[in-house]
This record gives sequence, C-alpha cells and structure tokens, in this order.
Amino acid sequence: MTTRPDTDTLRIKVDGGVCMGHAMCNALAPEVYEVDDAGFNRMGEFELDPAGRGAAERGASACPERAISFPRSGPTAG
Repeated sequence: MTTRPDTDTLRIKVDGGVCMGHAMCNALAPEVYEVDDAGFNRMGEFELDPAGRGAAERGASACPERAISFPRSGPTAG
C-alpha cells in the first residue's frame, strides 16, 4: 500500500519567527507540539497522522500569534 501525502498525512507549519513562547499549543496538545525550555515552538514544518487532527487544531487555535498553520499538500514545483 502506498501512502499519498495529500490525503494520508496532515501537514503542519509552525512559524518560529512568529511564536512568542506562550507554549499554549503544547499545553493543549503536548502529543503534537514540542516547545523548548523557554516555551518556544521551533518544529517548523512536519507531518502528522490524520488521527491527530483534533489535537493539532486545538493546539493551533490556542496560539495567540496564530503561528501554526495547516498548509495544503499539492504538487511541488519542478
């Protein structure tokens, strides 16, 4: 069985330049979001199993800066 990234994974992007270290994403979804000792999320872009969507969205919605987004998968330029 092949995995199709556009349907079988959830893409998440954390903008480390926008994150102010409140660590609210981690407080609500520690199974998804990691933060450093100062509360900053430096995860960048990563993929998650779609089963984690609810937790990922809860954590993202808690971010006061809206530093977390869910970019759509699509064809890559080439």
